[in-house]
Amino acid sequence: MAEVAASSGGGAAAAAAAPVLPAAAGADAAADPTPASSSEQQQPAVDVVEPVCEVCGEPSTLTCPTCTKLKLPKAFFCGKKCFTSAWAVHKLRHKKVKKNAAATADNDPRLSLFRNTRFTGDLRPFPMTPQVRVTQEGIDLPDYAHNGIPVSEDSARRSRAIEIKTPEQIEAMRRVCKLGREVLDIAGAAIKVGVTADAIDKVVHKATLERGCYPSPLNYRGFPKSVCVSVNECICHGIPDLRPLQNGDIVNLDISVFKDGMHADLNETFLVGDVDADSRNLVRTSYESLRAAVSAVMPGQLYRDLGALIDKVARGNKCSVVTSYCGHGIGTLFHTAPNVPHYKRNKATGVMKPGHVFTIEPMINRGRSSDDTWPDNWTSVTRDGKRSAQFEHTMLVTETGVEILTARVGAPTDGMAPYNEADFQR
Repeated sequence: MAEVAASSGGGAAAAAAAPVLPAAAGADAAADPTPASSSEQQQPAVDVVEPVCEVCGEPSTLTCPTCTKLKLPKAFFCGKKCFTSAWAVHKLRHKKVKKNAAATADNDPRLSLFRNTRFTGDLRPFPMTPQVRVTQEGIDLPDYAHNGIPVSEDSARRSRAIEIKTPEQIEAMRRVCKLGREVLDIAGAAIKVGVTADAIDKVVHKATLERGCYPSPLNYRGFPKSVCVSVNECICHGIPDLRPLQNGDIVNLDISVFKDGMHADLNETFLVGDVDADSRNLVRTSYESLRAAVSAVMPGQLYRDLGALIDKVARGNKCSVVTSYCGHGIGTLFHTAPNVPHYKRNKATGVMKPGHVFTIEPMINRGRSSDDTWPDNWTSVTRDGKRSAQFEHTMLVTETGVEILTARVGAPTDGMAPYNEADFQR
């Protein structure tokens, strides 16, 4: 879970989305029909009925653009004249869909927040299931579990001191990070076309409790779920809802768990089905940007220097780095010093020393680096609607370099292996 960027250049968990519901073609005038795509025009040679105009019955490959956007059955017209003549009746189809969508929003507290929202891309909020609290005996609860306020974390924000973990704390971090990795691997295996973000949240919640852990995002500053599920243009902090994953999506799972007084934090971005080449490049770039930063972790390294390494990888692959969120110190507190910005020319303070434990979690955009936040005050999306990807590890500074505490089973812990797309294909 990324930390909100601090003024020094530093610095906080995913929402899913729904089909586009644009404005109708017009209240009083019809829009031009659009040609069907080439794939729609390529009909099989057997038992095919050629589409015809709804008005005159002539063969047609022109479709109503608003029906297409609203995912209604395709309506065919031979040209603008017939389309305009049918508009008074045809537009009622669009109004019915919008009326039903408005009624759904009225009956769902979350969706009602988005009535006048201008969405930047295709993602939309879906209904959400109720929040589930942890009541299981034997589970260590963070101080915000009941009221959403991380009192100890807020108190520590006044200090920029970076904690040097004791040997006992380091061992506790190794244990909780291993469990966090197990939870992410289980959740990642559940990803496939048609699975909802809400279902993944349930998998995460169950796997976390089975390991005697508390899901750190749950009720952290009011976050309502146990994992962040961020799809396509969602940068981070996506709230799991009932949107099914679609073929071609990319999806980030941000896992954080708490046990024995310590938090672990890690995330990965997965490819769902047949993903386009630009998105595959984006995911690889996000991974390699984290890998470049991890390779520089060692005693004496300035935290502010990591951003330039990340930026170089991103720009070299025609991508950009989000500046609104950063990596962070972690341990007894979910987010603490140091701030770890992911962009160059930042003003973060601090020098790495053995015993420091922190996350690096660059968010890489296919388009511009700017972001917007949905009215739920969590879901961060790209302002231009283009896709975003992210990877994250929790790591320890050792006497000689780095130990990746959240590494995959069998993967090196003193650095990240080169990107292997098969690891993230679902």
